[in-house]
Amino acid sequence: MKHQHRPKLTGPVDELTEYRSVEKKKLLFTIILTGTMMVVEILGGFLTHSLALISDAGHMFTHFFALAISFTAIYFADQKCCHHRTFGFYRLEILSALFNSLLLFAVTAWILIEGIRRMIHPASVLGIQMFLVAVVGLIVNLVSVWILHGTSKDDLNVKGAFLHMLGDTLSSVVIVIGAIVIYFTGWSVIDPILSIGIAFVICLWGWGLFKDSVNILLESVPRGVTTDEVTKVLTKAIPSIQEITDLHIWAITSNMYSMTAHIKLRDSANQENEKAIAGKIRQIANEQFNIEHTTIEFD
Repeated sequence: MKHQHRPKLTGPVDELTEYRSVEKKKLLFTIILTGTMMVVEILGGFLTHSLALISDAGHMFTHFFALAISFTAIYFADQKCCHHRTFGFYRLEILSALFNSLLLFAVTAWILIEGIRRMIHPASVLGIQMFLVAVVGLIVNLVSVWILHGTSKDDLNVKGAFLHMLGDTLSSVVIVIGAIVIYFTGWSVIDPILSIGIAFVICLWGWGLFKDSVNILLESVPRGVTTDEVTKVLTKAIPSIQEITDLHIWAITSNMYSMTAHIKLRDSANQENEKAIAGKIRQIANEQFNIEHTTIEFD
């Protein structure tokens, strides 16, 4: 089973810097667009009495935060490690994601409570104003998707942000349709129904973010990788390996995996081959399981 991993640039350092510079510029521009629209939707939601718009702003906040995390991850990836932070600052991304997931649960609870209250006591919604704000939000999301589309093909970090923006675009489409229905029918109850639907989407995304963050902080084996599978692949590819013990695989941050293992070689494999075997293990671990940092000890 082959696992997808982040692209590696083989060019000079200045090419890598230029590549990250383009990513950061695109992400920063998208962050500004998303943050501005989020504020507009919050204000528009209060002015039009639309809980759906406020809920969509909460949904947009999740993607705003995802974009910020992607931007921060790229920024800190360029920072040098120091003697007491040998893995750098990558875990800041995970701590931020965990805090964000807890905040999302609080936002979801508020939207659900307010949505149920609005269904029991419907409030008048200004349909045409709600429609205009939702259309502007849809345009902003479409522009953001277009900006990130090209870069997302080459970088999984940006691809994650791109998928979040795509989800927010679909949410904006739902709000636009809801505003049209409210304008022509006057059924204001559609607004809290839409907001509750958006709240469930936010909760699902928040739960996934919470689980992934906790798993990384607990140094669990990354999703899609098992120690049994790694052992099977290595022993099959390298007949000199007799036994693999104390195999540990964990994620430093998203899509950055490390592995340590004790290797017992067969009698026919002498110590002179240890360096070559260790190199082969690192190559297989990196190419098939996206494990970038590998420490091998021969017994």
